Amino acid sequence: MTKAEAQAEIESLSEKVRYHNHLYYQESKSEISDFDFDQLLKKLIDLETQFPEFLKEDSPSQRVGGAITKSFNTVEHEYPMLSLGNTYSVEEIQDFDGRVKKNLGHDDYEYFCELKFDGVALSVKYENGVLKQAVTRGDGVRGDDITTNAKTIRTLPLRLTKGEFPERFEVRGEVFMPNKVFENLNKEREEIGEERLANPRNTASGTLKMQDSAIVSKRKLDCYLYALYGVDVDTHETAIKSLESWGFNVSPTYRKCQTIQQVIDYINEWEHKRHDLPLETDGIVIKVNSLAHQSELGFTAKSPRWAISYKYKAESAITKLKDITYQVGRTGAITPVAELEPVLLAGTTVKRASLHNANEIARLGLRIGDMVSVEKGGEIIPKVTAVDLASRSADSVEFNYTETCPECGTHLIRKEGEAVHYCPNVTGCPPQILGRIEHFIHRKSMNIESLGPETLRGLLDRELINNYADLYHLTFEQLNGLAFEVYSEKKGESSTRSLREKSAKNIIASIEKSKENPFESVLFSLGIRYVGKTVAEKLAQHFKSIDALMAASQEQLVDAHEIGERIAASVIEFFSEEKNVALVESLKTSGLNFELVEKESTQVSDALDGKTFVISGVFTKYGRDELKAIIQDHGGKIVSSISGKLDFLVAGDKMGPSKLEKATKLGTKIISEEEFEEMIK
Repeated sequence: MTKAEAQAEIESLSEKVRYHNHLYYQESKSEISDFDFDQLLKKLIDLETQFPEFLKEDSPSQRVGGAITKSFNTVEHEYPMLSLGNTYSVEEIQDFDGRVKKNLGHDDYEYFCELKFDGVALSVKYENGVLKQAVTRGDGVRGDDITTNAKTIRTLPLRLTKGEFPERFEVRGEVFMPNKVFENLNKEREEIGEERLANPRNTASGTLKMQDSAIVSKRKLDCYLYALYGVDVDTHETAIKSLESWGFNVSPTYRKCQTIQQVIDYINEWEHKRHDLPLETDGIVIKVNSLAHQSELGFTAKSPRWAISYKYKAESAITKLKDITYQVGRTGAITPVAELEPVLLAGTTVKRASLHNANEIARLGLRIGDMVSVEKGGEIIPKVTAVDLASRSADSVEFNYTETCPECGTHLIRKEGEAVHYCPNVTGCPPQILGRIEHFIHRKSMNIESLGPETLRGLLDRELINNYADLYHLTFEQLNGLAFEVYSEKKGESSTRSLREKSAKNIIASIEKSKENPFESVLFSLGIRYVGKTVAEKLAQHFKSIDALMAASQEQLVDAHEIGERIAASVIEFFSEEKNVALVESLKTSGLNFELVEKESTQVSDALDGKTFVISGVFTKYGRDELKAIIQDHGGKIVSSISGKLDFLVAGDKMGPSKLEKATKLGTKIISEEEFEEMIK
């Protein structure tokens, strides 16, 4: 393909991807399958990699991330991002209206009301319709430049294609994590043995400051725009309509109000309706609509006099703590749960609430029979926040956290520095066995369809399987007509279910098809604690095979990109167990992929032919995986540890001191990022 042909193809693919992105994220429509869209995007990325001179900053390929940001530059806001004064009552809203009327000297004004979303404020600059810079609020005067991460937000246009927009302007918005995405993220964290994240707002904030934009992209952040700067308009309403016409994502929940009573009506209307939205809200923002009036009203030292925030009180209720039960996760993590007298909260009946861990129970001083406050604020799952000590029974006794597993009776352990208790009976604790198999067959793991939780329980009860490796020894004859008991919590009774011929065939076919999954998916499916999907991919890329991974030392594991001490220790612990090695051997025998399938060579020169390299630290221009690819593209070889035969150690910032010491002792040549670039010029 010539350069001219490549440029034309890149432009054509970019337009197609933008078109389908807009349909999906702005209009909730889809004209092609996810697979077809992914193929379009992959083709675009491949061409841009082959012809980097045609990669534009507004290319839709930038949505997938991949750049590593060593540190975030501090940027001074052109227009300060001031905070709003908060109110919590109708009387305070009326007082605000009185101040507006007094300062303007008349009542010929109107308000513009918007929901206050519980996220992270962001300022974004556009030039000639292209996203140029995105900056966090920071202290209101200066914020962090997180442009690379902001580009992964699919509803934030990289390039405007609709309407007539000015050459240069700035928009403000609220970045948030949708509730469903947050729930799924916590489920994934539970699957790999990590603690649940507290709430969507904090998670969105932490995600925006991550160094790896590829991980940010996978978090599926969203953004609602609510302000426009640098454009000559008369009213805030006109600004919002302009944003909508240019293709920005604006929440349709806003309303223009002629009187303060209409504002109060809007507040009351959304007090309960807001719970139906796909994200968290914590109040209402009320602005004087006319920009001339805003200018006349001016600012105090900290906030504008023409806007105010009404905060809804966190919804809470008082109810009785009937009991504390325990859930056992796939990794053996024990989660205490408050069993409550049913109580209405935020439009739903709450019977259970999270207690997180033993530390939280001790902090609250909970006792069975206490009257407790249950709250649903920024969290998705209700939580117990306080105890009504005045109503506590005189004969109540202190609560003692369980010392044994509620499912198998094994004595619990608690690792140093961790808040969670664990059941160590990995092979004999029923919820752990079932949980690991459910994780193994999950669509993001081995994707074995047709095997639901009820069928799995039936297979376990009938002792046809004891672990996930046993799935590959199942036969059609064993499954066809298999009968097992199914318990319905809703009905409180059990019934018999049997597998029909079609279901049995589908299960066997799905198990057989799963053998096609790549090594990184198989590795993730093993259920090693702290090894999520992304970590499994990085380990697979680094070690290439399960045998190399199982033989790796702590130092060799930590040498892999983004693999820390905790993950390394967990991997070593997993493969030190004979039963886990036996599972891997059984899966090997069944035909699963335990080696990385290398892509076709893309070598562009032999400048580094025969030279070996170790990469350590964080780099300014490249991610570590990117550096490795460049070395291989020029004929070099990546090795995992420093030895006397090593040619070069490419040293970045924050490299491990042990590597530096060993390389110095052996006389290995240590080169910087700039020196490496000179080698391949």
